[in-house]
Amino acid sequence: MSDAYLQPYREAQAEHGVGFDVTLWGRPQTQRRRFEVFAEMLDLGGKAVLDAGCSRGDFAAYLIEKNVAYKGYVGVDGVEEVVAFARERGLPRSRFVVGDFVKDPGLLKTGSPEVVSISGSLNTMDDATVNVVLEGAWAGCSETLVFNFLSDLATPAAPAQQYPARRLPTLKLLAWAAKKTGDVQMRQDYLGEGHDATILMRKA
Repeated sequence: MSDAYLQPYREAQAEHGVGFDVTLWGRPQTQRRRFEVFAEMLDLGGKAVLDAGCSRGDFAAYLIEKNVAYKGYVGVDGVEEVVAFARERGLPRSRFVVGDFVKDPGLLKTGSPEVVSISGSLNTMDDATVNVVLEGAWAGCSETLVFNFLSDLATPAAPAQQYPARRLPTLKLLAWAAKKTGDVQMRQDYLGEGHDATILMRKA
């Protein structure tokens, strides 16, 4: 299986080092808003969290800033340089693992996570790869999967997406989630013009 989904991040790392631009987020404010939505939808206090596609560890840093007392945090990312940076931050109750969770879905069970979160990582993947990741993440968590993505239900006024980002089939992802569990929530209200969507799924 090709790892073309990682190539945009490798290119960004080669160009920008481990600065914010390596995350491929447009602005720190939009990254932060997506983290806020996760925290609004789900109480992560006392939870073991796995962050798939953790990059620089910014989600863990956000939770610490907001005094969210998570039990443990594992970040997994396929770009070695950003994982090294995340480790150097010295974030409490956190560890970071280099690995490709598309090719090795078992990585999504690292640390026996109650919650698996995916923020932004799906946007460079084709639909088949997205499905592989979500199946692995759902199997990896014991309680909750929460993930965001660029929504194809955005209004025409939403910003157009170019390589490496792409909009994902929102209704198909929602249908996939609903077939897995009856406890599903979706939000698309937090960035202008329905630009982004978040789906949360809980196991019975």
